[in-house]
Amino acid sequence: QVQLVESGGGLVQPGGSLNLSCAASERISSRDMMGWSRQVPGKQRELVATFTSGGSTYLADSVKGRFTISRDAAKNTVDLQMNVLKPEDTAVYYCRLVNTYEGVVYWGQGTQVTVSS
Repeated sequence: QVQLVESGGGLVQPGGSLNLSCAASERISSRDMMGWSRQVPGKQRELVATFTSGGSTYLADSVKGRFTISRDAAKNTVDLQMNVLKPEDTAVYYCRLVNTYEGVVYWGQGTQVTVSS
């Protein structure tokens, strides 16, 4: 079973930046979709950014132009660079891996991001 470990959350002022990193315990296939979702209390978890099975990227409209997703295939990691952070970006961010061959979704434990002055 793949394990996902996130790092990089924390407290940042509005307009600031943070980089989240997710490391997978196994080699990730290029067909798998690896990315980030976030959740605030009382709301559904929403997809923020991900690599698709075709190798392209998806970014939610709310983060386009501010967030960038990147990956290092050799290290089995996916990073989320978050710039110009807003208070509404405050959430627990979860790394997500979709194994498209097995049809299984894996989640990390989550990392808190708080944007506040």
